[in-house]
Amino acid sequence: MSYIPPLRDLAFSLFEVAGARALQPHFEQFDEDTAASILEASGELARDVLAPLNRIGDQTGAKFENGKVVPVPGFAAAYKAFAEGGWNSLAAAPEFGGQGLPKALEVCVYEMVQSANMSFALCPMLTQGAIEALSVHGTDRQKQLYMPNLVSGQWTGTMNLTEPQAGSDLAGLRTRAEPDGDGYRIFGQKIFITWGDHDMTPNTVHLVLARLPDAPEGTRGISLFLAPKYLVNENGSLGAANALKPASIEHKLGIHASPTCVMLYEGAKAELIGAPNQGLACMFTMMNNARLHVGVQGVGIANRAYQQALAYAQERRQGRSAWTGDQSAPLFDHPDIRRILMLMKAKVEAARAICLSTAVAADMARVGDAEQREHHKLREELLTPIAKAWSTDVGVEVASMGVQIHGGMGYMEETGAAQYYRDARIAPIYEGTNAIQAIDLMGRKLAMNKGKAVDELLHDVTKTVEALAASPNEFHHIIGIRLNEAVAAAREASAWLIERRGHAAPDALAGSTAYLQLLGDVTAGWLLAKAALASKDRMRTGIARIFANSVLATAPGLAAGVMQGSSDLYNITAEALAP
Repeated sequence: MSYIPPLRDLAFSLFEVAGARALQPHFEQFDEDTAASILEASGELARDVLAPLNRIGDQTGAKFENGKVVPVPGFAAAYKAFAEGGWNSLAAAPEFGGQGLPKALEVCVYEMVQSANMSFALCPMLTQGAIEALSVHGTDRQKQLYMPNLVSGQWTGTMNLTEPQAGSDLAGLRTRAEPDGDGYRIFGQKIFITWGDHDMTPNTVHLVLARLPDAPEGTRGISLFLAPKYLVNENGSLGAANALKPASIEHKLGIHASPTCVMLYEGAKAELIGAPNQGLACMFTMMNNARLHVGVQGVGIANRAYQQALAYAQERRQGRSAWTGDQSAPLFDHPDIRRILMLMKAKVEAARAICLSTAVAADMARVGDAEQREHHKLREELLTPIAKAWSTDVGVEVASMGVQIHGGMGYMEETGAAQYYRDARIAPIYEGTNAIQAIDLMGRKLAMNKGKAVDELLHDVTKTVEALAASPNEFHHIIGIRLNEAVAAAREASAWLIERRGHAAPDALAGSTAYLQLLGDVTAGWLLAKAALASKDRMRTGIARIFANSVLATAPGLAAGVMQGSSDLYNITAEALAP
């Protein structure tokens, strides 16, 4: 089926749930009418230009020929339309050609782009991260020389972290940067570099982690460098090819149209971004941007799988209807199929609301008074690992449900349901595995200001519980009871982790993944409840209720998993686990 841009749901979530109206005094060009126009136009691009290339891209895949990456036919024209439409510049600063709109609106647009064609979306998504890193850490010269072309989409950007011997543990990086006059020369190999090479734009700007000759060991000795595919003259024109190249592209489970490159740096000219040995801090600016956008990938791919499953459930006739007694009823008339679809819808809506709430917090953290900025910065930092991990887990789960609704036909490639499952599976892995996000949440984020960020979040959830209890709608009361029980479980688990993480780190680490799921479920249930209170649409109350009874009801069990400790893990051996 063709992709349907969820314009109504996006606008509702943005303004009624994530609270984007608070941004209007700080962004002159931003209001609900402007947002509606931008969403409609970007939805047309996603539906009419990008979505038709999704299946072709999966079947054809990017190619590596004669030492160069060849994108899928049609991608270059689609990228040109994307860039010329200004979709790369929505949230960038006007001084570099950006439109100065909120990140939250950019997230809405990118959800549709990811949903229509995840492989395509990865290219501009990483450019957004490069823009973010340069805008925060770049010199004035670097900003003037590189930002306008990145913002316009005339050039693309990449992020080069991983090496064969060093995956998520960046302390093991070996790529080196040797001083060379006013700049540096980069030597080394990077792997898993998304869109590391292509011919859709005249230049690609690589942000590369490397070590200086006198750098200390570990992550304290990493610096960040900028190495363009083609050297850039001081007047902005392109010079000679730089000494870097792709060696190959990976053969992957999914996202076949997105070239994942092995990159060789053979004395490539580069310049330092930020201070020496502060590369990890600089790169985290880019990574946090990417983590939110990867969470949005989870939303997008889940929504695409849900749309197809809903359409198939209405078209496919099989079995007797439980309600009408019809002999050849659509799948939609079977209670369990309808339950699955409602749960899919609930998880899509919840993941979208989490990502948009994170984006609104990021926007608010840059405006307003100091107290406002501090509050919203804490909320952004707390929600970022949840947005990335919880939403990408939802992407895989909902895509799997979509295959299940299709039955045997879902396991066949021709329906397309399997592609969503294959594409979704990478999202919990890259930009920091979801276990790493859980450790970040349990460790640094839970400890921020002595637990203030979590306390403030749960306080906000409790206010919604009170509103549900005061509602004349009896179904709201049921949601409130479940949400209140889940808040109690989250408070108990948070207190246990805070107490254990200092003197019993293995116990806290063993419970970190369960804790992220628990806090993600509570946040999701809260935002669905807010949606139910804000809308007279029975559907929103229905999906909030099914989420409450199916997901929030498990919160006490998740809390028990958080607080189980690590003794069973410590005492087990590999030999005991062997068959």
